[in-house]
Amino acid sequence: MKRALFLPPFDDLADVRVLAGLAAEAELAGWDGVFLWDHVLRPDPPRPVADPWIALAALAMRTERVRLGTMVTPLARRRPQKLAREVATLDHLSGGRVTLGLGLGVDTGRELSGFGEPVIGAAERGDLLDEGLPLLRAMLRGERIDHHGRFFTADGVTLVPAALQRPVPIWMAVRTSNRRPARRAATVDGIFPIELSPTEVGELLGVIADERGGLDRFDVVALASSGFPQAEWEAAGATWWFADLEPGATAVDVRALIHGS
Repeated sequence: MKRALFLPPFDDLADVRVLAGLAAEAELAGWDGVFLWDHVLRPDPPRPVADPWIALAALAMRTERVRLGTMVTPLARRRPQKLAREVATLDHLSGGRVTLGLGLGVDTGRELSGFGEPVIGAAERGDLLDEGLPLLRAMLRGERIDHHGRFFTADGVTLVPAALQRPVPIWMAVRTSNRRPARRAATVDGIFPIELSPTEVGELLGVIADERGGLDRFDVVALASSGFPQAEWEAAGATWWFADLEPGATAVDVRALIHGS
């Protein structure tokens, strides 16, 4: 399995210079990726939060090989056109090293309600993601788009330059093995399981394989914090091992992960 750091850009790690230095250090140590949480607010009490996209641009300037991305970005508090510009720009800056994590999003930290954004149910957030995903992909390809949907509009627009990668890999967050999330995951390039066991992920991959006709070039993330051993995840089909830290982690904590101490 490939190895990546999965870091919350909060508190001490909200210092983008520190994050960029840690990413460079991880690359030299042989790690394969550095991924960041995507949040705008951590309340009760308020704590420092770095914008992940600006942070990833800094990481791209300090590295040459590791993959970079967010896990995960919710379209429920974004617009496809804004996200497409960020992803395409970062993809060019990094030389084609972006992987985009997408998910339904939640309002547990009041990142929707705290700013007057509509708080819709999970089914509607699923509808929003299903509408926005193909729109986002078309924008990343630099296609002319005419779209007038329930959630999004793109009225005869073309976003250029297109992303460098064709396509930019997209990994979908999944919390359940239900048919609808499985069908959605089957249309992208990988999954980011949340609160699922290796056995449950193995069952989900069976459904995804049926939907897409196999799992060729399909990535599966395993979180070190899941409590299940790496070998069990690998047997279930995981292709990436994310060494993750909780909010409050410091640069010292990250260096301990990087160097295995």
